[in-house]
Amino acid sequence: MSDATSDAVRAYTVRLELVDEPGELLRALEPIAANGGNLLSIFHERGNLTPRGHIPVEVDLEATPDRFEAVVAALREAGVNVIQAGAERYSEEVTVLLVGHLVETDLSDTLSRIEHCGSASVADVSLTAPDGTDEVSAARIRLVAHSEGTDRALQTVREVAAEKDLRLVEPLTVGAEA
Repeated sequence: MSDATSDAVRAYTVRLELVDEPGELLRALEPIAANGGNLLSIFHERGNLTPRGHIPVEVDLEATPDRFEAVVAALREAGVNVIQAGAERYSEEVTVLLVGHLVETDLSDTLSRIEHCGSASVADVSLTAPDGTDEVSAARIRLVAHSEGTDRALQTVREVAAEKDLRLVEPLTVGAEA
């Protein structure tokens, strides 16, 4: 017996992060149209930037569940950073502190490597460099992750910190002792 609702068209929201360059929005919309997604609305937050300096875009669309999965896969295949897809929301949030020569060791590279682990997204970064960017600085990095991805994201942060000789202050996990 098949589920009649599995082929039903439903509304979905996809939250994207785009580079601020001409044609990027169109490049992100093409996989949606090519895979049968029907656009309902687009909220292009041109005045806001993500921690990595990209533009957040929220797209509401209609599709069957199978077509929606194809849309998300095609977006990722096209190199579009999908922050949220439908009910695929990040369910955990952790904050880590990195201390060391963050600017000298390329903070942008550090953040990109965390993002590329595929388990987490950098939601917020706060950098303090009281003695100037050539000296020791500290960054508070707030990560949002799928519950099963937090450990992998933290492992990536550990590896990057060790490679760049940065001190890492990790969050306490549930059940951890102080």
